[in-house]
Amino acid sequence: MKRQKPDHISQADWDSVESPKLSESFLAGMKPVAVLYPDMPSRVRGPQKAPRKAPVSLRIDESTIKAFRSTGRGWQTRINEILRDWIREHEHA
Repeated sequence: MKRQKPDHISQADWDSVESPKLSESFLAGMKPVAVLYPDMPSRVRGPQKAPRKAPVSLRIDESTIKAFRSTGRGWQTRINEILRDWIREHEHA
């Protein structure tokens, strides 16, 4: 499987990395991180705070998404707030 180069890494740096092939004996000796480091906390998220949000798939103009993403962390929350405000303003229309 060939990996795609991330934009923030130069082609020269990407090409200079030589990863050895993994042998069957090496793979057979691998152990899960939880076995090697049992005290390491897992990265599982806790329960979502109420009210719960539902994952959805929307088709939104690319320029709109780009504009919201450019505002930084929390851009999806800001979209949710705008939609919630619109619903409040139009509930009794």
